[in-house]
Amino acid sequence: MIIYNVTVNVDRDVHEMWLAWMRNTHLPDVMATGHFQEARICRVLSEGDSGVTYAVQYMCKDMAEYERYIANHSERLRAESEKYYGVKAVAFRTLLEVLHTA
Repeated sequence: MIIYNVTVNVDRDVHEMWLAWMRNTHLPDVMATGHFQEARICRVLSEGDSGVTYAVQYMCKDMAEYERYIANHSERLRAESEKYYGVKAVAFRTLLEVLHTA
C-alpha cells in the first residue's frame, strides 16, 4: 500500500474555512477519481506560530495507481486549492510505502 501524504500549513484566519472545504469539496473530489481506497485528515499537534498544520493522507493499493492519479488528476486538483487559498495554505507532499501493519 502507498500513502500519499500532503502536509499543509494553513493560516489561522482561514483554517476553519479550509477544513470545511477539504471535508466537503476537495476530499470527495479526490476520492471520486477512483484511485484511492481511503483518505483521512489529521491535525498536527505540535504547532508553531505560523498557522495550523494538517496531514492529509490518501491510501492507494500500489505505485501504478498513484502514478495514474498524478498523470490524470493532480494538476487540476492542486490548481483548485491554489485558486481558493494561494499562499494561505502551503503544502508539501511525501510518499510512504507501508511495509508492515499489526
